[in-house]
Amino acid sequence: MAEIADLRSFIDALEAEGQLARIVRRVSIEHELADVGAALARSGTHAALFESVDGSQWPIFCGGLASHRRTAIALGCGVEEIIDVMEHVLDPQNGVAPVRVEQAAWHANQALGDDTASVELPIPTHSRGDGGAFITGAVTVAKDPVSGRGNLGYNRMLKMGPTRFGFNVNEWRDVGTFWKSRDDPDAPFPIALAIGLDPAVMIAAGVKTPVDELFIAGAIRGRGIEVCRGTTVDIDIPASAEIVVEGLLHPADRESEGPLAEFHGYHGEAWNSPTFEVTSISWRDDPIYQTIIPGWYEHVYLGNILPREPLLRRFVRHLDPTADVHIPPYGNGFLAVVQIDRDNPGGPKNLAMAAMAAHINIRNVIVVDRDIDIHEPTELLWALTNRVHWDDDVFTAPGAQGHEMDPVADMRGVGTKVGIDATYKRERRDYGERVAYAPVDLTKYTA
Repeated sequence: MAEIADLRSFIDALEAEGQLARIVRRVSIEHELADVGAALARSGTHAALFESVDGSQWPIFCGGLASHRRTAIALGCGVEEIIDVMEHVLDPQNGVAPVRVEQAAWHANQALGDDTASVELPIPTHSRGDGGAFITGAVTVAKDPVSGRGNLGYNRMLKMGPTRFGFNVNEWRDVGTFWKSRDDPDAPFPIALAIGLDPAVMIAAGVKTPVDELFIAGAIRGRGIEVCRGTTVDIDIPASAEIVVEGLLHPADRESEGPLAEFHGYHGEAWNSPTFEVTSISWRDDPIYQTIIPGWYEHVYLGNILPREPLLRRFVRHLDPTADVHIPPYGNGFLAVVQIDRDNPGGPKNLAMAAMAAHINIRNVIVVDRDIDIHEPTELLWALTNRVHWDDDVFTAPGAQGHEMDPVADMRGVGTKVGIDATYKRERRDYGERVAYAPVDLTKYTA
């Protein structure tokens, strides 16, 4: 398997595995690019490299982490090993510290101060309900002013002018905790945006953890991630980034930004958010811009699936050491599926409750047997239709804490969680085994 060290080597690895679509037809940066990227994600077939984009002098990449198969390529493992690998790299004792270097690929070109206004970043307008052009695929790089530890994360950023952005931040995110911990919490706060990255860094940035997420990226790669000090900010930034935007966050200088297609599948509200002032833009020669189609598979995958499936499995395996789990992207992180060898009528309910406790986002849990493919939505619908007696096999947990943005919860995230036992109850009615046909190679019959 090819060694991956940056976005370019990841693109090469995807292409070698037949998982890259090079889009040579010219597309508009407004809506059309996102339409094509979303369609590819829906099909589960390819990431997209748009080589000709109206409104962009650079190619644009998306969808690299929108499926299990491509994530396995990024992690250097088999699809069936993803949760095991993620469980390993999320353990702090397996972290690998970043390595500081003096030179970075993005030092090749730079604009400072007022000159940054002349650099036209190719920021797409994604969904037709979005409030404008948003940076979505950048990793926010920040540093705790108290402890000095680094932090990676994601923040949506609405373009408000050539060098000014709205910067959305949930109050529980580390970057917000960092600026509030200072003697003057309203003073400008330095951050950097790294765009076009090794997928190990992208994966690590989706994890909420009390350690520097670069240690997780290092664990994925088995070596320290090279970082370089910013030009205008005292922050260690991944050296292999395609584009780096440095600047100052103004916590007290707020404006309304939004809406944007969100992970829950609706357009989120406009928020009164801090603003970000650009101080420097640097880029590699012939850089590749990277975006994430908001409210779609890669968005959900990075934030709700990769970092949480290991946690979910740990909780349910406390009860059943052989249970398997899946958080499907079409469930927006609110749905979890648990697969078991059912040997006790009460087991599925206990496992569903364990899954609900694993993470506040998990609201609906379906427990199924081994003969159901938990990665195939039609299989889950079959189990729900043919193995669930709604009066007996469904339970609710009213007044449970969930995510504040859950569309069916109240404004504080309180709502009802639901567990569904979709296992085969032979003691109720024994129909024997499911109908099955052997797989065939259709090319032998249709050529």
